Amino acid sequence: MSRIRVAIQKSGRLSESSLGLLQSCGLRFAKSKDKLFWYGQDFPVDLLLVRDDDIPRLLLDGVCELGIVGQNIAREVMLERNGGSGLEELRPLQFGGCRLSLAVPEASTASSAKDLDGARIATSYPALTRALLEEQGVSARIVELSGSVEIAPGLGTADAISDLVSTGTTLRANHLRELQELFRSTAALYRSAAPMSEESSTLLDRLLARLDGVLQAQECKYVMLHAPRDQVDTITALLPGAEHPSVMELEGTPGRVALHAVCRETLFWEHLEALKGAGATAILVLPVEKMLA
Repeated sequence: MSRIRVAIQKSGRLSESSLGLLQSCGLRFAKSKDKLFWYGQDFPVDLLLVRDDDIPRLLLDGVCELGIVGQNIAREVMLERNGGSGLEELRPLQFGGCRLSLAVPEASTASSAKDLDGARIATSYPALTRALLEEQGVSARIVELSGSVEIAPGLGTADAISDLVSTGTTLRANHLRELQELFRSTAALYRSAAPMSEESSTLLDRLLARLDGVLQAQECKYVMLHAPRDQVDTITALLPGAEHPSVMELEGTPGRVALHAVCRETLFWEHLEALKGAGATAILVLPVEKMLA
């Protein structure tokens, strides 16, 4: 029987979310003694727990079929190894968001990437940074560093940096300012572009169907409320992303109904206030755990 191997980060910001996502798809694993290989118990999918920058390389080398890794790392390795190809992004995921940005010393007069033409830029993402700058017609001297990129300008080894930015606290602590965002990234599910057997492809389709159900559910809310029957159309229009709600008679309450709907868009307090203003009462908003179309 075919089995699929999925590589995920063994520790770090994507590790827990990647494992939680797979477990939400109904996957359960038996851990090995070294905790680097987990055997799928009730679904033929096994886990490899590795460093995040090893995941794209393992996919390209055919060691595993699937991997969850940041788009920034996947693109860096593809550019480094295959000129930007070799992996297929199956699904962007809803965690691990970050941005790769240029930053310069606070005293710098640079106002955009174009002002860094010919400058020295320190980064842990040399291939991606070079490609993104070239797209903007900027030719820079890339200084590759494996860590502590933000200290390079202060040491005089670079004029600017290209690094992952979240809050900007680290930049400010090193007297840098964010100049321009180059690339916005999230975690994604990738597969090797190499062909799969028919049995493995069928297994992948089953896994993706489960994954889509989990991802759709994360964005959805189940809404239950009571409403005047003559306001059902108005109230339905106020529910973001709702289609074909269920409408049921309320026993002993002529003229009022119970309305149940799945909202596929974000539901804010303003939506609830608008529903109440249209005559809705007993409004309940519940999370959706799984969906299967």
